[in-house]
Amino acid sequence: AVKTIPAWYVTAIRQTISSVIILMILLYKKELKWIGWQNLWRQVVLSLAMVVIANGLTTVAEKTVPSGVTSLINSISPLLVFIVTVLLGMQKATLKGVIGIILGFLGAMFIFRAEFSRLLDADYRNGILALTIAVTGWTVGTVYSKLQSGKPAYIFLNLFYQFAFAAVVQFFLALAFSGKADVAHWTHESILAICYLAVFGSVLGYFCYHYALKRVSASEVSILTYFNTVIAIFLGWLILNERVSLDLVFATVLIVTGVIITNYKKKTIS
Repeated sequence: AVKTIPAWYVTAIRQTISSVIILMILLYKKELKWIGWQNLWRQVVLSLAMVVIANGLTTVAEKTVPSGVTSLINSISPLLVFIVTVLLGMQKATLKGVIGIILGFLGAMFIFRAEFSRLLDADYRNGILALTIAVTGWTVGTVYSKLQSGKPAYIFLNLFYQFAFAAVVQFFLALAFSGKADVAHWTHESILAICYLAVFGSVLGYFCYHYALKRVSASEVSILTYFNTVIAIFLGWLILNERVSLDLVFATVLIVTGVIITNYKKKTIS
């Protein structure tokens, strides 16, 4: 998407499409309503942290940082979420939780160990800074969302307000950093990519993420970030004919093992 369209325009259009899709769903189900100022404030915080900052700056970073390095840095988020939730007393620092997240992080590092040394190159600094802020935003948003999980669970309604707010903010950022849109140079591939991201990345992705946060711990949900790395490599092999190395096999084993260890719970017989 960012090959021919400026990053902030990509995110702004993506959130606009997402909010329109959810608006149509809400109108069809007759569930569109005012959520009150208190709940609106919660959605603004989540929108700023997870959509404007996390999603927006990750898209910006894709211009200068390879996707592999981007996935590696984003994979730090579950580790940060685990640390923050433990410090806030939201969950206990169990041995299996620590081992699981460390294994997942090591798995992500295994995939991109060849790229790791490039993180300090001058050409990547702005992108790395953007990704660092993005990861921080996602971590804050995940923990904040978990803290608010006891509130009414109008997920689609809340997402509508989040995406609509983010679209407005990101359009202003697009005008500020990218100037007037030169639509004539936008390719059909980039436009279709935005539509894909809007439907699967925003509407379905964020819905499933917030739905899961209502039911399991924040670190258990965030560890799914590691799967994004594996899926990205798999699609690269499937679509772009990229080579599948032994590192990928080791990384996949580490990541899946980490997820299983972190989420494993003994069943008690009553």
